[in-house]
Amino acid sequence: MRISRRTILAASAGLPFAGAARAATPVSIRIDASRVLRQIPADFLGLGFESLSVAGLLSAQNQAYVRLVRNLGPSGVIRIGGNVSDYTTYEPNGRVATGPKATVLNDDSIRQFRGFLDATGWRVIWGVNLGTGSLENRVASARTVAKVMGDKLIALQVGNEPDLFVLAGHRKPPYGYNDWLAEYRRTKDAIRAVLPNVAFAGPDTSDGGRVWVDSFARDEGRDIAMLTAHHYIAGRDNPASTAELLLREETRFAAALAKFDAAAKVAGVPYRLSETATLYGGGKPGVSDSFASALWALDYLFVLASHGAAGANFQTGVNHLGRVSYYSPITDDGAGHYAAAPEYYGLLAFAQIGAGEQLGVTVARGAVNLTAYAVRRGDGRVTLAVINKDLSRDATVTVTGAPRGRAEVMRLRAPSVSALKDVSLGGAGVDGEGHWTGARAEPVRGVLNIPAASAALVTFSA
Repeated sequence: MRISRRTILAASAGLPFAGAARAATPVSIRIDASRVLRQIPADFLGLGFESLSVAGLLSAQNQAYVRLVRNLGPSGVIRIGGNVSDYTTYEPNGRVATGPKATVLNDDSIRQFRGFLDATGWRVIWGVNLGTGSLENRVASARTVAKVMGDKLIALQVGNEPDLFVLAGHRKPPYGYNDWLAEYRRTKDAIRAVLPNVAFAGPDTSDGGRVWVDSFARDEGRDIAMLTAHHYIAGRDNPASTAELLLREETRFAAALAKFDAAAKVAGVPYRLSETATLYGGGKPGVSDSFASALWALDYLFVLASHGAAGANFQTGVNHLGRVSYYSPITDDGAGHYAAAPEYYGLLAFAQIGAGEQLGVTVARGAVNLTAYAVRRGDGRVTLAVINKDLSRDATVTVTGAPRGRAEVMRLRAPSVSALKDVSLGGAGVDGEGHWTGARAEPVRGVLNIPAASAALVTFSA
């Protein structure tokens, strides 16, 4: 079937819950190819790791992990930091240690991490320990990191969530923004004395420190590579932290994103969510590790892009509590076996769209919880991401404004929204060695099946 100006995508069976009765809701989507909202950069996607992951996990020899990262694109960003970074010391020839509050990195581990970056093609934002340790050790670690990383180093950050330093026990009250800024500047000046051209980013604050972003943009905006901050949807212990919360329309964070965007424009630099995930505190089982997180991640990435973000780093792997978080897109059994969690597939779906121009999209969706985003790639192809986050309604979607060329669809789906496994993109899953093979895009021929609690990537040839 050759697609002209109108493509009809209709829902079918394949219920998220056995016995559920679902009604199809008519939805219309109009792509406005003349309205370019912004450019989504090639390195938009990112992963974040506690600094202890540099000691062994992130190595070119860990081929399965290399493949899992490369699946997400050839030019992403890794952020090394987290709570552990403020307990991490550097000993050039010391013995590596990976305790949550006693991590030690040496020259070999840092060089090993550079090999991982070479193997994946990704670059790094590196967090410098401000919570504990000496200024001399910060300078020494920064000098080695900059030397080893070379052009792979995007920027240094000074302190992880410094707005929570009192809560973390790193400082005594009434420690606040001005106190941190003074420490930041002393650290920056000391590092710049030996690395005059190294770039910095910040303030790398928690959700509660959003006001620091405006202040930092004003005070340091002319001398940073980017603004950075963190965001989690809610806490794991909140009774309202359910799959339904993840799938709710993202409106609460919009005001903060608008402020981040405005501050970045004033400073003349991009802004990035350098640490983000579903539920802080390590995530919640049955929610953060369910298929709902895949739909959330795909939609959330577009929400960030729509508000001008330059990218997002999804927190991954072993956390500051010494265990793998439920929100980690890559699971780790502690015995050298790694796998793609459900959330990973949301990132994988976003990666298939690639960098390009985000186009204007108008959605008339009725009562169905559905979002849609369109991206035009450099070769003229347009991909429309349709994300049906509704648990009880299928959608019959009419698309106008798409290119007249051929159309193909790749589907993101699972047995149910609560599924912890058997997730697929393009009909294929990622195996235990990080291979994603056999995925396919189906030509659009008449009715296209898009059940509730699923997503589809529809690509139109130019």
